[in-house]
Amino acid sequence: MHYTVAYRSLGWLAVTIATLAGGLLSCSQHSTRPLPKAYHNLNAHFNAYYIANSRIDEVERLLFKNRQDNYNQLLPILLPVDSVVTQPYKAQLDDAIKKASLVPQRHQNSKWVDDSYILIGKARLYKQDLLNAIEVFKYVNTKGTNDDDKHTALVGLMRAYVEGADYANGLNVAEYLRVQPLNAANTRDFYLTKAYLHEKKGEYAIAAAILEATFPLLKRGEATARLHVIAGQLYDQLRQFTKAAAHYRAVLAGRPNYDQEFYANIHLMQADGNDPRQAAQATTQFKRMLDDRKNADLKDKIYFTMGQLEQRRGNVDKALALFRQSVQATSTNTVQVPFTYVEMAKIYFDQKRDYPKAQAHYDSAVALLPQTAPEYTTVLTRKKTLDEFVEHYTTIRTEDSLQRLAAMNPAALDKLLDKIIDQRIREDEQNAAIARQIAAKAAAGQATNSNVAPADRWILYNPVRLGQAKQEFTQKWGNRPLEDNWRRSNKEPSQTLASTDTPATADPNAPATVAQPTTGKQTDVENPIASTRKAQKEAMYAQIPFSKEALQQSTQRLETAYYKLGKVYKFQLEQPAEAIDTFEQLLTRFPTTTYKPEVYYLVYVTNDQLARPSAYKQRLITEFPNSSYTRLATRSGQAGTPATATGEAGALQTYTTIYELYKGGNQTEALARAEIALGTVAGTQMEDKMALLRVILVGHVQGADAYRQALAEFIRDYPTSPLLPRVKELQAAAEQPTAKRK
Repeated sequence: MHYTVAYRSLGWLAVTIATLAGGLLSCSQHSTRPLPKAYHNLNAHFNAYYIANSRIDEVERLLFKNRQDNYNQLLPILLPVDSVVTQPYKAQLDDAIKKASLVPQRHQNSKWVDDSYILIGKARLYKQDLLNAIEVFKYVNTKGTNDDDKHTALVGLMRAYVEGADYANGLNVAEYLRVQPLNAANTRDFYLTKAYLHEKKGEYAIAAAILEATFPLLKRGEATARLHVIAGQLYDQLRQFTKAAAHYRAVLAGRPNYDQEFYANIHLMQADGNDPRQAAQATTQFKRMLDDRKNADLKDKIYFTMGQLEQRRGNVDKALALFRQSVQATSTNTVQVPFTYVEMAKIYFDQKRDYPKAQAHYDSAVALLPQTAPEYTTVLTRKKTLDEFVEHYTTIRTEDSLQRLAAMNPAALDKLLDKIIDQRIREDEQNAAIARQIAAKAAAGQATNSNVAPADRWILYNPVRLGQAKQEFTQKWGNRPLEDNWRRSNKEPSQTLASTDTPATADPNAPATVAQPTTGKQTDVENPIASTRKAQKEAMYAQIPFSKEALQQSTQRLETAYYKLGKVYKFQLEQPAEAIDTFEQLLTRFPTTTYKPEVYYLVYVTNDQLARPSAYKQRLITEFPNSSYTRLATRSGQAGTPATATGEAGALQTYTTIYELYKGGNQTEALARAEIALGTVAGTQMEDKMALLRVILVGHVQGADAYRQALAEFIRDYPTSPLLPRVKELQAAAEQPTAKRK
């Protein structure tokens, strides 16, 4: 009886197992029945998808943990995609793609197919494989079966567009998502991605407003604290300091890491810095932060912030002093230094108008500033402008000084040079002593940036001082190559073992030397100090323009430097008053300068921009009636006045008359009439045609050199003329040795 029941129960169990086994074996991934779908959902989720998702989560965690936030710059809302940064995690990303790909391959009827494709898109995004990431996200949006998954894919698509700087398509996706019923997670990610897009475009007000709407969806923690820092930075950029301060306080109220807390306090003091009631409190807090040993490697940032506060209050000299302290307090981390130099350069450029010092600081900033920094291009452009300014400015100072030296009494000049050499020797000895002191401390294991007094630091440790020293060297010694005996004007070639039997080639201009008898006195060989002094003095004398030819060359360099400096003031530095002053100095010191027509025109135009009365236009017309600058001045006076029908007809008639004179062989009279007619046809459709006819007539009447000059003037004065290609052909032909005018 009992055995019968037992056998019957086992029979039913066997049947059940067999049924289940048969069902599972028949669980095709294309089946829509409940049991196969449940089977594939279970396998897809807890095998391939789970592993792939874990890999992606781990990569995102490590990317956030190992990020390098530079608080001197506006932090990115989302960590930018960088294949170099993600290179260490390539194996995890590749494995995530491999595992996630198994779901659509083996479990097509599961509900995790769309999620797996999204993971594949994310992995490709992090690998900076943007094209394939975009295709994957588009596929999910097109073929997906779940609206939430489609929205997640579209957020990923928008992120891929932003990383590829395709902001137009990114905004198109954002506009579509804006009206969709997003769940909480997609809403959060959508807001963050859209804020990131506007931040990348420089639309800080929109980015800040979107971030404001995002914070209620975020949990407290380091990631949210970072976003509060960014919101504060955005409001700082917008000069809305009250709103910025609110976000810096939110950082402190959350769970920030130490750097976030430090920089939130720093920015908070900057935001409150305009409130006089906060001044004393900020001073106390700064002192407490400087005394805190945990901030030993952050003192440069503290001094920098103190300098920014003084700069904001208008105390630029105090700001500069604090910025110098920031540079001197730099430890092994030099990230802050270039940004400090940029701020110092801005003060010298914008407020003090001390362009040589501004150039030195911009030069140091460019040397240290990362090329990925947003301000790098602007800083580099300004540095190049100031390089040109300093070159011409230094030339003027140098040539003026050398000409004054040339006019001095010989005895007084010799005494002055001795005094200059003595001063240089003292400076060299001081620098050498400082260098020996630093070397001794380093040998004793004591030399650190914190225990060497700022005043004791050698010049080679200070890029700004080094740049200034280079300028001074160039001013005193000229552009000299690296070589032995660089101070000597007449150098003897260095002798080697291979050339000891070959006498040095004598300088034909050098005075004859007579062998001196041996005495008890030291010679130059025996006394290197005397030899060095002699070489320095010879080099100085060699720079002074004593001869007529040397003085003419110096004067030409001076004239050219004034001309170019005036143009730098006008066009690059946009300082019209300084440009006029420089041009007028040129005209005063060099009344017969070849630059006079152009200078007259530039001074006239600049005065006109400043609404100042000026006689330079009339001078230009009177002294240079046929100059291209006269025609420019005349045309500018008629700018904006359209030619009437009568004017066009008259211009055509004038052109036809002059052209007939040219064809008839009366080229001299035709040229004279063309010179006069250019002023009368200005503003008409015949103006550039008349100008080209004049160029051809100049070639026939005045010769090849005048012809080439006239062609160059046409190209400069009529850059948009349809005749320009023809003129350039003529110019190219004119440059050929056997060129013939056509």
